[in-house]
Amino acid sequence: MTHCLIISLLIAALLYTSGCRPAPSPKATVFRPIAPRVLDADNALAEARALVALGPRAAGTPGARHAAGHLLVRLQVVGVQSALDVFTDETPAGKTTFWNVMGVIPAAGRRADKAPWIFLGSHFDTKSGLGAGFEGANDSASSSGLLLELARVLQAAGPLPVNIGIAFFDGEECRHSYTARDGLHGSRHAARALCLNRRVDQVRAVIILDMIGDRDLTVTIPRNSTSDLVSRVFRAAAAEKVRDKFALMAGALLDDHQPFLEAGMPSIVLIDFEYGSAPGRNDYWHTPQDTLAKLSAESLGIVGRIVIRMLNDLMMEAR
Repeated sequence: MTHCLIISLLIAALLYTSGCRPAPSPKATVFRPIAPRVLDADNALAEARALVALGPRAAGTPGARHAAGHLLVRLQVVGVQSALDVFTDETPAGKTTFWNVMGVIPAAGRRADKAPWIFLGSHFDTKSGLGAGFEGANDSASSSGLLLELARVLQAAGPLPVNIGIAFFDGEECRHSYTARDGLHGSRHAARALCLNRRVDQVRAVIILDMIGDRDLTVTIPRNSTSDLVSRVFRAAAAEKVRDKFALMAGALLDDHQPFLEAGMPSIVLIDFEYGSAPGRNDYWHTPQDTLAKLSAESLGIVGRIVIRMLNDLMMEAR
């Protein structure tokens, strides 16, 4: 069974095949909330480790292209319909090619093309200029590893009342400083495509993950996040009895949620911006100290279970 129309609407003409017509999906069944405990945190860490093993993934390099191909295969292995969305964009170094990796888990029901969307995203590129041995373990392998595990859980969960978009963004890191031509390339491209396809009103949430594997987990949610989604995070954290590990950042932060937020889509980024040698510091960020040894399956599991609880709430409301 194909879902060509649904997938083509995911991002521009991402998985579009000329002449393809949407085939009916099975009739929707009663949605059963996903048990947070089904998330395998060890598997998320193993996926992060495999991504780091590929080497640096700076945007526009063969390393980024290789990493995109790896993520595409990993999505396909768990049965998620997916494809590369290759595009070019202006950067301080001139026109550069980027490779977003996009997947979709279609909603159940005959009107899946009209169903709401929830997007889960992570960037996979690494900061450039940090040397051949730079791992980018927390930024961005941790979030990418967890997103692969969440994709596995959602694909195995059975009929869902919403379309789930899985997005691995290239080019989140800026070369110099964030501008319209430097950084957030993949997420801007994706948000622009949703606007062009007039799908903004169908998007119920965009949940971005970034730097969430630190052993000393302190998720600092920036204030430029949709308040309803922030509240859902805090309720989920309380239910998981980890409320002390989640707080509001003092200010705003530019990350891959921002282009969706500016386009009118409810958006949030879960990020631990206290990744350092002492509480409150962030001195491992964008340094050779960002290594696998700093990551923890426990932290990945905590964030993963919070996301599942958020998804359960959003999907119950979308039935």
